Amino acid sequence: MAGVTAVVERASPEDLMLLACDVGPVPLQVGAVLVLDTADGFDPRAARSAIAERLVAIPRLRQKLVRVPLGCGRPIWVDDRSFDVSAHLRSVTCAPPGDETALLKAAASIAAEPLPWSRPPWSATFVDGLAGPRAAIVVVFHHVLADGIGGLAVLSGLVDGALMPAPAPFPRLAPSLRQLRGDAVRSGLAAASRSLAGVGRLRPALTELSPASAVPVARTSLNEPTGSSRRIVVTRADLEQIRAAAHAHGATVNDVVLTAVTRALHSFLAARGESLDSVVASVMVSGRPSTTSTELGNRVGVMPVRLPAAGDRAEQLGRIAAITGAHRTAQRGSSAGLLQPAFTALAALGLVRRFINRQRVVQIFVTNLRGPGARQRLCGAAITDVLPIGIIAGNVTLSFAIMSYAGTLAVVIVADPLRHPDLGALVGLVGAELGSLAAGARPAEAE
Repeated sequence: MAGVTAVVERASPEDLMLLACDVGPVPLQVGAVLVLDTADGFDPRAARSAIAERLVAIPRLRQKLVRVPLGCGRPIWVDDRSFDVSAHLRSVTCAPPGDETALLKAAASIAAEPLPWSRPPWSATFVDGLAGPRAAIVVVFHHVLADGIGGLAVLSGLVDGALMPAPAPFPRLAPSLRQLRGDAVRSGLAAASRSLAGVGRLRPALTELSPASAVPVARTSLNEPTGSSRRIVVTRADLEQIRAAAHAHGATVNDVVLTAVTRALHSFLAARGESLDSVVASVMVSGRPSTTSTELGNRVGVMPVRLPAAGDRAEQLGRIAAITGAHRTAQRGSSAGLLQPAFTALAALGLVRRFINRQRVVQIFVTNLRGPGARQRLCGAAITDVLPIGIIAGNVTLSFAIMSYAGTLAVVIVADPLRHPDLGALVGLVGAELGSLAAGARPAEAE
């Protein structure tokens, strides 16, 4: 390793915010379920070998996060000198009957298992025993490793046809204490400079955060303490039909989904005898349209929006489009600059758990990802489905992860099953609302 210069790769302030929020019974781990068509053959051992070869192009998958001595700045990512890919890959057999419900139950269990910090925080679990010529891979990583955009970059680096860069030295030297101290000083000066320059970013940050949270949300079963269990369900829609519905009303695909979700929640809670006139959704906003597998981490802000939950369907979609449009800025994700110091202060005071367990600011989490437009392959097997696994935390009992892939829009709901034993009713309502919104656009298309 002579002549190789150590590089200081620090966790970002956004990463630290996520670490501070990781105080619940289930770790803040995200991921995806990749469903494979194995009709033309699929060799799990060959796939494991392919992943082992391809992850060389994704440095973060061979790094672990370590704390540094006092005065040396934020935690750093260092190459795991004892990295063993077999510690991250495993296999399980899906419980009978091997249908989607059984697969998603297995995925929920896998995603809730804490990843050890003694090695890079990710895993890939091969699932066999599925009905039909199918198999699946459940990829899980701690949120500090990557946000949703980063997760897509990881996927693009593992599928067939991924570009393989020239091999880099591994393991690289860990930075010395002298390097860390010097870098901490430089980072502090740079942060101070950014703070001065950041005054101009204050307005877009406040615009993105919006005054939606000024009024406490209504007390409903959407805000109750969450336990250690998770359940995942999914509904799908044709992407082009949803896009047509959006365009017909001057809206986005995300606006259509938000309309379907809020209407479904209105009906869902009404069946429980609860009243819900509006929903405050915490919508994740990425600070970058894309990234590469060598630049992961988190650059995400949030956009809390108070959305009408009922009314004429077309009018409601138009109102939601206006509300979300009013809070979009050219500097997407800028709200993180305000949230990070706030959560850092709460963490220093030991109040993060108390806040997230008792907050009455938001009721649901929503994230939206644009996946590949064409089907990808892994070791020759077509990836027929990519289903994102989101998170719930604190007293938010439902999250909605939306992802487009190969012409299909999937809405994946993660819930605390003890709080929502009737989750099947909710996913049915969301699917029905998406269908109605798509159908409503067809006459406009014909004109």
